[in-house]
Amino acid sequence: MPFAFYDRLSAPRQRTYARSDSIVELALPEGPDPRPAAQAISQALQSEREAPVQQACQVLLDDLAARFRVPRLRARVYAVRPSGDWGELHGMYFPLEDGAAARIELWMRTAMRARVVAPRTFLRTLVHEFCHHLDYEHFGLPETFHTEGFYKRESHLLNQIAGPPQPRRRPSVQSGADTTDTGTRGASAHSNS
Repeated sequence: MPFAFYDRLSAPRQRTYARSDSIVELALPEGPDPRPAAQAISQALQSEREAPVQQACQVLLDDLAARFRVPRLRARVYAVRPSGDWGELHGMYFPLEDGAAARIELWMRTAMRARVVAPRTFLRTLVHEFCHHLDYEHFGLPETFHTEGFYKRESHLLNQIAGPPQPRRRPSVQSGADTTDTGTRGASAHSNS
């Protein structure tokens, strides 16, 4: 971890960072198949309304919190992502504080065009923010960092919930044939939380 951010951390924070980085997998505890809950989020996004998306997110978060035996947390879904010269904000995690439940805030539309985010991108953001909750409540870390291990366990958990990502299809071009590409191309996005 030879980089300036790490070097500026105190010794206790470096130990927390190293512990987070060492956890690369996150096995989903036994329970009902999570794919229907993930699919419900995808279907709710098609409504283009925050309330159904928030409700579907809450169902998945309640299931995950129960499986990992961590305190429940609240989902809040808003319309257009906040943005600035730093990029777009996809989601935020607010830990348990002063007796108030922890919460995750998510935005379902892109900042530039106000289009609904691709379902897997949205679900990845939800899982990302839930992983911050697990850092505190499951792993007992005093702080949550965006380590390489953090991103690996986020992806590991996402794939258990929603299955592996579908390979991108490339249109086949046949020499001399008329072809029309009627598919849509998904934009990739990264959580800034």
